[in-house]
Amino acid sequence: MAKKQTFEQAMEKLEQIVQDLESGDPSLDAAIKNFEDGIKLSKFCSEKLNEMEKRITVLMKNDADEIVEKQLDLDTDENSGNKSI
Repeated sequence: MAKKQTFEQAMEKLEQIVQDLESGDPSLDAAIKNFEDGIKLSKFCSEKLNEMEKRITVLMKNDADEIVEKQLDLDTDENSGNKSI
């Protein structure tokens, strides 16, 4: 059974690919293969970050002084100021 790749593992592989490409050592075929792998890893990391963003929640008190769970919306004006959470 194949082990599921984590975000951290994908980022490590992506960083290694970037170092390999920047070194100029790989052949053209190897560089193209690395580039293709890098694009796949970049997409995987982006999708993971989007998933995590959707899962972020903030505990807040409502008017009745009850703690409620509210989905954090990063796109609203309310969250765009210099407020700390």
